Amino acid sequence: MPLERIVSTALQIVDDEGADALSMRTLAQRLGSGTATLYRHFDNRAALVAHVVDRMFGAVELNGDELLAMGWQQALRTVAHTMFEALARHRNAARLMVEEIPLGPNAMALREHCVAALLDSGFPPRLAAHAFATLSRYVLGFAIQVNGHDGGQLDDAQVSAVFQSVDPALFPATVTVAGSMPVPIEDEFSFGLELLLSGLAHLRDDA
Repeated sequence: MPLERIVSTALQIVDDEGADALSMRTLAQRLGSGTATLYRHFDNRAALVAHVVDRMFGAVELNGDELLAMGWQQALRTVAHTMFEALARHRNAARLMVEEIPLGPNAMALREHCVAALLDSGFPPRLAAHAFATLSRYVLGFAIQVNGHDGGQLDDAQVSAVFQSVDPALFPATVTVAGSMPVPIEDEFSFGLELLLSGLAHLRDDA
């Protein structure tokens, strides 16, 4: 059985039922085969997860030379937004990325491009490593949150109404900003990303 079909089906299980639903037995049932077929490709579930995660990174199609040419801030901004959008297309896949450090070929290539852009721009090696690791965690954290909403939550209009109805004597600051709350998660992501990039610029200059 082709590896591509196996990994695609595994990702579909995660999309349909959540990260916890992915097991060798469930995958074999979905494929209409036995688990022995899967163990010819993967030693265990962790190896399967690694392939599914790397497939997610494969959706981030970015050219290393183009990233270098656009400068480190725009390169990281582009990578962050592209990764965020790629993960958002698969409802539950971001949670799989918490299980291990991505070391597949697609993840390694993306890491290489980003770190190269940082080094090329004067970041010391240790700071470049920390910068990419922090950026990755930042994107992953937001991806998990944006994909974690369920039907039990209040919608934005209801949340906004709650903020605007609080007692101004008890929560005067909240009332002052109530018209701007809640902040859409996409806006939070972009705002925080700019803060992160600004902070990294200061660290690079100080180094």
